[in-house]
Amino acid sequence: MLKQQPLIIAHRGAKGEAPENTLAAFKLGMDQGCDAIELDIHLTSDRHIVVIHDATVDRTSTGSGEVQAMTLAELKKLDTGIWFSEAFAGEEIPTLAEVLELVPPKIMINIEMKGTPGETGLVQVLVDLLREKQRIDSVVVSSFDHAALYKLKELEPSLRIGLLYMKERLSPADVKREALAEIFSLHPHREWITPEYVAEALEQGWILYPWTVNEEDQLREMLSAGVAGMITDYPGRLRRMLDHAESTL
Repeated sequence: MLKQQPLIIAHRGAKGEAPENTLAAFKLGMDQGCDAIELDIHLTSDRHIVVIHDATVDRTSTGSGEVQAMTLAELKKLDTGIWFSEAFAGEEIPTLAEVLELVPPKIMINIEMKGTPGETGLVQVLVDLLREKQRIDSVVVSSFDHAALYKLKELEPSLRIGLLYMKERLSPADVKREALAEIFSLHPHREWITPEYVAEALEQGWILYPWTVNEEDQLREMLSAGVAGMITDYPGRLRRMLDHAESTL
């Protein structure tokens, strides 16, 4: 039996079975038994935080244009579900405030700041919203923009931050040398993960949330390595596989 199951983190909601970063995807992820939700945020031209992955609305909605150049009212007119399936027609781009209302505090939310959050003002707006909604303690904020994360810690030291990396494989020791603030977690691609890498991170007091873990062989690799959580497009599938692995290990 496993000593402790790693967190199942629903990537943009149940992204494999619902339109990403919609309330429908987040509801499905929770219905399928996820422990946490991962989502992406941008700032609108009128300074509302919306949940969408890309800098433009072109790929995942019926509209076109840059998110930061549009108002919330303009974004709310777009259909962000029909591209995935007729069954999801009418889904809107949600605000982060709407997601915080939907997802209870017992479900952790991994908020990924997109774009250049330190330059757009997203960092300050995010801190203000999390304070207003009293959700400082139930989120982890991650980004590839590490300077923005450190700014976030200056504004709200109790917030937990997670460092994302894409191209280079940095060891936890490398990260430690570059760190300018307290780090909660590392969010590397799953291909980086080995038991040794996990152990090195734990020595620094950090936990690992690798992405994106969708298949059984990937699950078993992550279990063997001892990660704290797995970001997945299929939380229901991973829940079933994880429960089966626990019964057979």
